[in-house]
Amino acid sequence: MRSDLRVFLPTSDPFERGRRSPEISGPEVTFGELLSHQTTQFGNIVTGAFTPVLAKLSKSFSLIDDSAVGVDRMQRNFEPMRKQVEVWQKSELTDVTAKVVIYEAFVEGRLEAPKDLARTVHALYFEPEYEDVRPRTIWSLSNAFTSAFKELDPVPQFKPTAKLGEFLEARFSRPF
Repeated sequence: MRSDLRVFLPTSDPFERGRRSPEISGPEVTFGELLSHQTTQFGNIVTGAFTPVLAKLSKSFSLIDDSAVGVDRMQRNFEPMRKQVEVWQKSELTDVTAKVVIYEAFVEGRLEAPKDLARTVHALYFEPEYEDVRPRTIWSLSNAFTSAFKELDPVPQFKPTAKLGEFLEARFSRPF
């Protein structure tokens, strides 16, 4: 037996209550589609204006259980990342190597990031503000890059931040 779950998605018109959202079609809507739709719609919220959407889900559906499974799946990916961080924290760099990586990233354009951040990355790596990133390691260099990227607006910040890990992996998997 199935029951209806009422989900309220934002709409731009407070008088459009009770209509099914046009982006979600079909008699059954998965919980993931609802969440995906809801997060993409937050840009046009009008206070107090929501469109109710009916979704057919099983009678035994539990949001808490489903959320726990999702968090579990995410945490499985934490272990490899934690190990990579530990390796990077133990991998010492010479000053010359760090300068070459910064040069390759910005001057040679191997990392899609504004070139004017090169000086900021250099300063953050060679004159760090925090004791934790003072050792000359790959981790400290990565931290210098990500700290410099924080100067960018959110949208331009996303691309270089997303590509940084790939760039550093490629750079440090080959000899200097």
